[in-house]
Amino acid sequence: MEDYVKRIEAVLFTTGRFMDLDEIAKMAELGSVGYVKDAIEELKKKYESTEGSLTILEENGKFKLSIKKEFNYLTTKLLESTEIDNATMNTLALIAYNRPALQSNIIKMRGNGAYDHIKLLKDEGFVLTEKKGRTRVIELAPKFFDYFDIVEDQLKSKLNEKINQENEKRDSESEAVGQE
Repeated sequence: MEDYVKRIEAVLFTTGRFMDLDEIAKMAELGSVGYVKDAIEELKKKYESTEGSLTILEENGKFKLSIKKEFNYLTTKLLESTEIDNATMNTLALIAYNRPALQSNIIKMRGNGAYDHIKLLKDEGFVLTEKKGRTRVIELAPKFFDYFDIVEDQLKSKLNEKINQENEKRDSESEAVGQE
């Protein structure tokens, strides 16, 4: 059972998001949801009985390894130091979708302000750039995948999913306006 607990702890730590028992079992390579449930209970007891800063949160049958509330102020400070404004975030999304992206193409799509966005993203460690002729090739850095909790081979599908959701939302808003 101790091996199961360690596996599940590693999965919860790595993903950093709420997951149901089936998803945890699959990621931890365990066949039984019962083992997962028992191991999570063991982890909960472990974190409650120690003076550490971690805890297991449960929400609607999903679980997440998180920081205890009394330490949230620290994480807020850390996240604020790497927060990105909307315009820069849109440039980053475009780079992620077109990766590897040519800087000249990003500038054409986003305008001259994208030079500043790319510089900020590079300074913050989200992208890497390499000279190629008269432009640069922009690639996502490992920090991007860690920060946004995305597995590299799932990136395109997640971006397409987000684009489809936004298009559906925009379409339904347009229909609502048209019906008025």
